[in-house]
Parts: sequence; structure tokens; C-alpha cells
Amino acid sequence: MNRYGGGMPEAPGSLTSLRSRNRLLVVETVQRRGRISRVGIARATGLSRTTVSSLVADLLAEGVLTETADGAEHRASPGGGRPATPLTLNPEGGGVLGVHLRHAGIRVLFADLSGGVLGERYQELDVDHRPDDALAYVADTALDLVAAVGHDAGRVFGMGIAVSAPMQSQSRTLRTSSVLAGWTGVDIAARLRERVGLPVHVGNDANLGALAEWTFGAGQGADDLIYVMLSDGVGAGLILGGELYEGATGSAGELGHIPVLDGGYVCRCGNRGCLETVVGLRALTSAFTHTRGPDTTIADVVALLAADDPGARRVTTDAGRMVGRALVGICAMLEPRRVVIGGEVAAVGRPLLEGVRDMLTRQLPPPIGQEVTVTAGRLGDRAEALGAIALATQSTSAHLLAR
Repeated sequence: MNRYGGGMPEAPGSLTSLRSRNRLLVVETVQRRGRISRVGIARATGLSRTTVSSLVADLLAEGVLTETADGAEHRASPGGGRPATPLTLNPEGGGVLGVHLRHAGIRVLFADLSGGVLGERYQELDVDHRPDDALAYVADTALDLVAAVGHDAGRVFGMGIAVSAPMQSQSRTLRTSSVLAGWTGVDIAARLRERVGLPVHVGNDANLGALAEWTFGAGQGADDLIYVMLSDGVGAGLILGGELYEGATGSAGELGHIPVLDGGYVCRCGNRGCLETVVGLRALTSAFTHTRGPDTTIADVVALLAADDPGARRVTTDAGRMVGRALVGICAMLEPRRVVIGGEVAAVGRPLLEGVRDMLTRQLPPPIGQEVTVTAGRLGDRAEALGAIALATQSTSAHLLAR
């Protein structure tokens, strides 16, 4: 069984099973790196060059991978051997859908198997309290998006869903949660599978944001990282040893519901002073309402920072320090190479990152504090939906390659 729950039909100890696992390992490595040579795959996976060449030949013949003629790797080796031609997932091999069910809106992406976005829709909606409307919008929009792009519906292999709530790690269903109380008992995968006729794979949005930044964005090349999602809610996703880590029950990374302020505002989870009530999207913009009015947006805050407004700089730096305070213990225990800050709030940029770095540098033991880097995510507000794309693509690959 792969880490996302896709089963291999062969006997676990058989040569066929081993080859299937190695095929999937090659495909996942190509997906994470985007473009990589056969030699690069061998180095990254530990497989022999002969094994990699054999697997790649099969995957090229099946149309799963394709060779590209450009790129820095397409050059003769120093000994005059065959050029190290980069390999990518074949964009024409099919498509997948990725959905982010945010608290206050829904993003739907349609992408090819290499992660290239072919179409996108976004709709503001009270997702927390309107599950029926939310799922109806996802199903209708997904089908419309595929049709609008003009893609062959028969080559759409699956759908990934990023949900703003903890997930059961084995069943991939929502855990009972006060955060999405209206969704209790809703089988998201089954409901959507019935309406769109595709395999549906569900994951926590911060976890999938981590998967996306590790696969496509700022986390590439760092197999130990923490992704912090600062948006309507606040969450974290962990990549440890090149694997998405979800914890014993699937609830690892609930950073937003760690109390950081005694006597603070009541959080959606029922506790007081949670990180989300201090640095979430609403909390950050509300800090400006007494001077800028109740309709202040994150774009307004970004504009104030661009104008070097001292109040905006203070608020966002303090928010970063509060995030850093919540991360100190986690970083001390796990020693990640990289902390990636994503979500809508990350658009405020440098003062936020400086606040996080400042707190980690001052409070972590020197060897750890000097090694961990803090960087902004590259994928913006698409990250969680792109993570859903990566989840669906990997689950699709596991299914197709095991046949």
C-alpha cells in the first residue's frame, strides 16, 4: 500500500509487486522534480541505472513519461556519451481535477498530469455551513471546466479535494470537528464520485499545501520541511524524510488551534487565544479597522506595506513573531531544513517572514536556528488546490501503474 492508500494487487513479496513499486517510485520522483534525467532518477531513488533505464523505457512506451529536448540537462556527457535527456510526466497523458474547500470559498483547478494548470474557477461561498451547496458547486464546476477546456473527458483520471479540517489518516474521511460541524457524517468522496463519475481523493488542506510546495514550489529539494498555511484558517503540513506526515490519527499540523495568547478571543474550535485568532486573515485585517475601516482587505495591507506604513509593518512583523513562537517547539523537535509560509496572508511578504525568522533565531538552540530557513511559498492561493492535484495524480499513477 502506498502512503496515500492506493493498493497494489500483486503479492507483496513478488517480483511483479517490486517492479510495480519501482515504477511508481520513478513516476513520483519525476513528478516532484518536474524535469529529471535517468541518471538523476537513479541518484534520487537509489535504483540501479539499469533498472531505471528499463522502467523508463516501459513508461515512455506507455505514454506516462515523455522526453523533452530542451533544458540544461540536454547535453553530451563529458565522456561523449548519450545526452542526459530530461524526462517529464506526459502532459497529454491525461488530466486531473483539484479542489480547495476553504471556509469562505471554493477553488477548482483542472491540470494535466505534469501539474500544468489548464483551467481555473473560484467562487465565494459559506462552505462551513452549506455542505450541499458546496459539493453541488464542485461537481457542476468540475464538469463545466473540463468541457470549457475542450479536454477528452475519458482522459480525466480523478479528483483531489483539500478540506479545511482534520482527516482520518486511514479512511480519508473527516474527523468529528467543531471547525466544520456542519459536515459531520458527510462522505465527501462518495458524494462527489457519484456526481462526477471519477475517483475522488480527500486530504487536509494544509497537508496538501505542503505536498504542493514540496512537489512544485518553494519546498523542492528539502525532504524535511514545515508548510504553514495562513489564510481564513491557520494550519501546517509536515514533510519528514520525503514523506507527508499526518500523525497517528491524521490530525498532525493543527497549528492554528494552539493557544498562544492568554485571555484572547474565542476561536472557532472553542478555545481562547488560538494562533488563528491572532494571525488568521480576519485577525490580521481587523487590526486596521479602527484606522482604515471595517472593509480593510489583505490587498489594502499589502499596499500599506508597499508605502512603508509603520503601523502595517509593526502588525505584520508581530504576526510573524507569533507564528514563530508557535513553531519553536516543533522545529526544536523535528529540525526541519525549511519553513515555507503560504496562504493569502503570506502576500504581506517580508515583514511577516522577518518576524518568523527573528523568533526562531532567538529561541531555537543555535545549531537548529542557524540551519532552518524561512521562505515564502511560490504557489500563492493555488497551493492547496495544486496539492489536491498532486494527491489525485499520485493516486492515479498508483492505479494505472499497478494494472
